Amino acid sequence: MHISKVDLNLFIVLEAIYAEGSITRASMKMNLTQPAISHALNRLRQLFDDPLFERQGHVMVPTPLARSIIDPVRRALRGFEVTLTGAARFDAASSERSFSLAVRDVLEASVLPPLMTGIAREAPAATLNTLQVSRRELESELAAGTLDAAIDVLLPLSNDIRRAQLAGDKTVVLVRRGHPLVKKKTWGLENYLALEHIQTSSRRRGPGLEDVELSRQGLQRRIRLRCQHYFAACRVVSVTDLALTMPERLARIVNQQFNNQILPIPLEMPSLDVYLYWHANVDGDPANVWLRGQIGAAMQASG
Repeated sequence: MHISKVDLNLFIVLEAIYAEGSITRASMKMNLTQPAISHALNRLRQLFDDPLFERQGHVMVPTPLARSIIDPVRRALRGFEVTLTGAARFDAASSERSFSLAVRDVLEASVLPPLMTGIAREAPAATLNTLQVSRRELESELAAGTLDAAIDVLLPLSNDIRRAQLAGDKTVVLVRRGHPLVKKKTWGLENYLALEHIQTSSRRRGPGLEDVELSRQGLQRRIRLRCQHYFAACRVVSVTDLALTMPERLARIVNQQFNNQILPIPLEMPSLDVYLYWHANVDGDPANVWLRGQIGAAMQASG
């Protein structure tokens, strides 16, 4: 079937139903009536000879065929959008655009203050949404345009995803002031291993980077507490004899109200490099180029 015989608006309807999981919500998103959305879905079903969505309760569940075509459909729609918007100059001062940025909570506290300062100064009507996206879904979200950019560690993504190193970070150790086992003059690996530790991770299990490095030397530390957030961990450090290993950039922000000691980790650790990711489709998009510039400047300011 030649593309000239297909109404490309049908694919916008397909993506809307897929994203919303509902004909009602898709009609509201597209500002169309529910019968118009249903009619478009029937035409899509005839086109693909497949139901595409099946109703389960109040939710429209995509069929295997719909799941298999949604990513290329989204990439194509994003390509059209970039073609239309990229031709025009991006005027930050008057833009009311809403940007979406995936960022881990480890970095959010350090990058957001300078980033929003820059955005407020140059684009006072623009808005920013930060999200935590599964790394398995990061590439498809960037391809679909539901994300404009992402900040994360080095990830094994395809060549369709562009990347640029933003900054490096060191690993440090936090202990409370006056800790009986910690003296700066004798601080070393033996002291580190004598301490009981907090491991901060959103995962239920698995070692941290420091544990991997220790295991290479045949060493192991004792984990007394595993928790989800560095803020909570810093607070625990301030009232116990537990130690916390974490990135220095975030440590200096989160630890401000707790005044724990910040010590170098007595272990050879790789730099915690941070990267900016975006899709090849928006490589030359003026708005995305502007956003990437703001993020780069914010990371430098937060260092």
